[in-house]
Amino acid sequence: MKQRILTAFIAAALFLPFVIYGKLPFTIFVYLLASIGLYELLRMKKISLASFPGIISLLILWVLLIPNSYISLINDLIFSKAEFALLGLLLLLTYTVLAKNKFTFDDVGFVVIAVFYLGIGFYFFIETRNIDLNHVFYALLLIWVTDSGAYFVGRSLGKNKLWPEISPNKTIEGALGGVVFAAIFACIYQYFTNVFDNYVIVIIMTVFLSIFGQIGDLVESAFKRHYQVKDSGTILPGHGGILDRFDSLLFVLPLMHFLSILFSL
Repeated sequence: MKQRILTAFIAAALFLPFVIYGKLPFTIFVYLLASIGLYELLRMKKISLASFPGIISLLILWVLLIPNSYISLINDLIFSKAEFALLGLLLLLTYTVLAKNKFTFDDVGFVVIAVFYLGIGFYFFIETRNIDLNHVFYALLLIWVTDSGAYFVGRSLGKNKLWPEISPNKTIEGALGGVVFAAIFACIYQYFTNVFDNYVIVIIMTVFLSIFGQIGDLVESAFKRHYQVKDSGTILPGHGGILDRFDSLLFVLPLMHFLSILFSL
């Protein structure tokens, strides 16, 4: 427990200044986080980041992460993000032949899903920060409050397992408690920041985001169960890897963007 607390304190001290300052340093920091996340995912599949498919997947990821404010960088090269991704896919498929099926069609599918999973989630991390710092803190705190609420409610009231095959310690009562805690937090946050237009939107959005944040956590747990690893990495002692800490955020931020568009219609 002491190690977890110390790691959390050090990580927050390194992480928060980048989030608060934003701009190019934050973008570079997110690139680093996403690259480490890709390394962790590829390692589960026993694919080296230094291999041909690893390098191609990293390049595709970096292109997907380019924020709107820097989109002219690839527009000057004529190709769009989608066209770069398609080119990378064709190269990966070609490599299955050159590798004589040591790198298979299934491996290509894994790499593509991994790249888009990380690319979309971390791209919206950059874009959300470029739009408004309050939205970033709303998402970060929502995830933390959901996790904390689920933990305490689950320990005190939890009886029915949520998904024992994937995460045996999580309970239905804990998951619901996390949503309730998140909704209470969101109303308080709205009172001080007016982060959204009104309380109805805040509550609806928070319920959806809290649920899908927990789903994001379960998805990461499913990855680890399938590939028989305890943690995605060891970069954060006591916590695991980057994916272990950002799994919920990778679901919450894109969904928050889509919901914001719907509520603005």
